[in-house]
Amino acid sequence: MSADLKEQYDKIYRYCYIRVQCRETAEDITQETFLRYLENPQYHGKNEMIRILYTIAGNLCTDEFRRKKSLPLPEEPSDDTDHEKLWTEHIALKEAVFSLSDEDRELVLLRYINDVPVGVLSSLYNVSRFSISRRLKKILSVLRKNLEKEAKG
Repeated sequence: MSADLKEQYDKIYRYCYIRVQCRETAEDITQETFLRYLENPQYHGKNEMIRILYTIAGNLCTDEFRRKKSLPLPEEPSDDTDHEKLWTEHIALKEAVFSLSDEDRELVLLRYINDVPVGVLSSLYNVSRFSISRRLKKILSVLRKNLEKEAKG
C-alpha cells in the first residue's frame, strides 16, 4: 500500500464512522473500500485517488444504511475529566451537526474533520469551488447560531 493510501485510511474510517455510527461496521466498510480500490487497476493510474476512495466509501455506507435500519446508541466518553461539561458540549455539538441535512453534515465532515481540499469536494459534488466555499460558510453560520442558542438557553 502506498504512503498516500496509508495516509487516507484514518480519514476514510472517520468518514465511514460518522455515516454508520458503529465502529465495527465502519472498520469493515473502510477495509472493503481499500480492497475495492486496490482490486481495480483502472483506478490506479488516475490522479483522483481521494475522490475515488470517498465515492466507494460513500456507496458502501449507503448500502449499509439500506440494509440496516436501526442505529446503535452512542458511546459514552471514557476519560476521567469534567464529564458534565464535556458531555454537555458534546451533546450540543452533536445536536447542531445532526440538525444539518445529510449532505451538509457530510460536507462538514469531509472538509473540517478529514481535511479534504475544496477542489476535491467540488469534484465529488460536481459543483464549482466557489459554490462549495459559499455553502461551507453558510453551514458554519447555521452551526454557530445553533450553538449560541444552546449556550444561551
